[in-house]
Amino acid sequence: MNHIPKIAVVGPESTGKSTMADYLAAHYHTVAVPEYARAYCEKLTGPCTFQDEINMFYGQLALEEEFLPQANKILICDTTFITVKIWSDEVFGQAPQEVLDELPKHPYDLYLLLNIDLPWQDDPLRNFPTKRPHFMKVWYNELNALNANYVLISGIGENRYHDAVKAVDEFLSTHPKGK
Repeated sequence: MNHIPKIAVVGPESTGKSTMADYLAAHYHTVAVPEYARAYCEKLTGPCTFQDEINMFYGQLALEEEFLPQANKILICDTTFITVKIWSDEVFGQAPQEVLDELPKHPYDLYLLLNIDLPWQDDPLRNFPTKRPHFMKVWYNELNALNANYVLISGIGENRYHDAVKAVDEFLSTHPKGK
């Protein structure tokens, strides 16, 4: 099977990741892998535990594998399991070792890092409205630590979508089959 490039839409809370992933999937006539952690956390009856973070890591990996055969030339991913590392570091002071071990083994071909220039939208699963600048720095650090290929996507409305499509088109024109 040919390599299907994976495009990851990432960033702090309330930056439009799910909306952007759905938009890009429609634009490129492919599928978007939803954020596993969102559905998982909606079912929790108590605070998230370290084991929950591990479960979300494995769930995100499985979901990507499930969607991969349905992809049309590229796979759009609404976030990645890097989020598990970031949240675990923030909430528990450390990330699960299996997440740390697997991070370099599951690269994405292009990351679209969504900027915090959108207004905050309240959501019961969002926790840190005042820490978006902090998490933006964390995302930069995580992507740089992985030597990831990423583009910062900023702007409001159509400009944001246009910049994301431009970044993906540029990637595809120089990497027609991914890495």
